[in-house]
Amino acid sequence: MARILTFLFILLPTFTYAQNYPDFETAYVNDYANIIDEQTEKRLTDQLKSLQQDHDVEATVLTIDSRKTYGDSPSLEYFATELFNKWGIGNADRNDGILILVIRNDHEMRVELGSGYGTGFNRAAQETIDDYFLPSFRNDKYAQGIERGTTEIIRRIALPFAEGRPEPEKSERSSKSGGRIAIFTAMIGFVLFSLRRKIGDLMVRFRKCPNCGRNGLRRKREIQFSATSTTAGQGKSTTTCDYCDYYKTDTYIIPRRSTSSTSSRGGFGGGSSSGGGASGRW
Repeated sequence: MARILTFLFILLPTFTYAQNYPDFETAYVNDYANIIDEQTEKRLTDQLKSLQQDHDVEATVLTIDSRKTYGDSPSLEYFATELFNKWGIGNADRNDGILILVIRNDHEMRVELGSGYGTGFNRAAQETIDDYFLPSFRNDKYAQGIERGTTEIIRRIALPFAEGRPEPEKSERSSKSGGRIAIFTAMIGFVLFSLRRKIGDLMVRFRKCPNCGRNGLRRKREIQFSATSTTAGQGKSTTTCDYCDYYKTDTYIIPRRSTSSTSSRGGFGGGSSSGGGASGRW
């Protein structure tokens, strides 16, 4: 297994997949799914501003309709971690940022924590998701769930960390073993997802030609025009047969490239995450 993983990671840089991320308009609440009413958004913004001003901790709320809007991503966790690092949430030295991500149409959410938080805070994030966010989401009360959950995230995670209190108690053995399994599973999923197009193109060789019935198909891809930050790109795949004149072409969309970059992190302090946090689905 280790040799297989090593081989796949050697090949990984040669294959890419389309992925981009939303930009932020503010450092506090970006409600792109339009599920937070104006009054609740104001209270959330005031709460997150106070957290930053009084305790120097950056926490931000983001809602979107679907991950598919922003291209391919192997998992919710991968999307949240990469988005967190793209925005640079939290202090660059302490890595104490918090991202609360709610994806309405996909019925999933994540609390992504900066790499400065110990693993004990992951359990606090999971319990908060289960007890405060999800019950309201299941009743379509998104604004209520986000406000209650954010308040609890600040109380149970942001403030204890800022004040230097010990992280929540945890079972060291279970957290370590669970962490290893999660990391290993994420690695396998990421590699397979990243190579999926290449694998799919290779598997075409084992399919029978719809024209002559022989196993001689080949598929080739080419980019017709690249994606930019304002327009999607387009690619073309061509399938042919070694034994007859079978010929088929298909087009596919390449999502817009994100304009987020280090220079666009004006609202954040350049923090990063290594994948800590918790997820929930309803």
